Amino acid sequence: MGPVTQEFTEITVVGEDDTGLIANVTTLLFERSINIEGLDQAVREGVFRMTMQVDTSEMVCTQEKLRDDLHELGEELGVDVQVRFPADRETKQIAVLVTKESHCLEAIFEAWASGELGADVSVVIGNHSDLEPLAEKYEVPFHDIGDEKGNPDEEHLLELLAEYDADLIVLARYMRILSPDVVFRYENRIINVHPSLLPSFPGAEAYLQALEEGVRIAGVTAHYVTTDLDQGPIITQRAFNVPPNAEVEDLVRTGQPLEADALLEAIDLHLNDEVQVHRGRTRLRESADSNRQLGAPLELNDLNPDRPLDGLGEIVADSQSEADD
Repeated sequence: MGPVTQEFTEITVVGEDDTGLIANVTTLLFERSINIEGLDQAVREGVFRMTMQVDTSEMVCTQEKLRDDLHELGEELGVDVQVRFPADRETKQIAVLVTKESHCLEAIFEAWASGELGADVSVVIGNHSDLEPLAEKYEVPFHDIGDEKGNPDEEHLLELLAEYDADLIVLARYMRILSPDVVFRYENRIINVHPSLLPSFPGAEAYLQALEEGVRIAGVTAHYVTTDLDQGPIITQRAFNVPPNAEVEDLVRTGQPLEADALLEAIDLHLNDEVQVHRGRTRLRESADSNRQLGAPLELNDLNPDRPLDGLGEIVADSQSEADD
């Protein structure tokens, strides 16, 4: 699938895998003079997902008519069809998913309150109720979708995401794996933060794993969520030194502020449409701020030595030989 550009309309089809799904949707678009610019499909655990980027600039119907027709077709086929036009909303809506750790949610709220977030936090959804008081402080609706063990009700989750019309879903230390039924509906619109320099140490207890492996540099990663655990396209990362004789608590104390920082930058990049996903990797758009950096701070480049490089010894030898001649 080619890189997504801002002017294209995005159509997402999710449902039980069956034959003829792609043909039915593409035929409907063709009949309305809509050109398909990009198409990607996948099946995971019996769930089918198709994401399309289409040019609706010359379509022979209204946006509302296209949306209704696609929803009607989806009902006939038994699939869910979502349509997102480029200018559906000026102010984006963020849904934040949480468990018990507050630091990332607190950072998001502070950025929102100061006007630096660039979007509205419309809802906080948790699989425990621990962070409900923090949401209440900022007068944001909180919904607990977990049972007594914290197992989330994903059907309720999908209903809430639709009700609050979420443009972006942020996993602010949400300690649960999202099913393909959720991920496929919000492809490249779910951002997670993980306490390691991915792809190292995916899964739970990442700081402990880093200590046990004896790494000298640890870090955190904000990335888009895919159906593969902690393997989605990386957006931002932060690194820090692991002190001698460090304990897990030391890494947590250092890492948590960096988790919040990396997550906020990833949200900002996404909301400003400065980052795109192409062939499973992120890259900055040409229109992005020149000071943007997806990796470590740009200042680090000045600290890196620029020599020696493989092959330079031969060049020096050749130069010396010419001098001798």
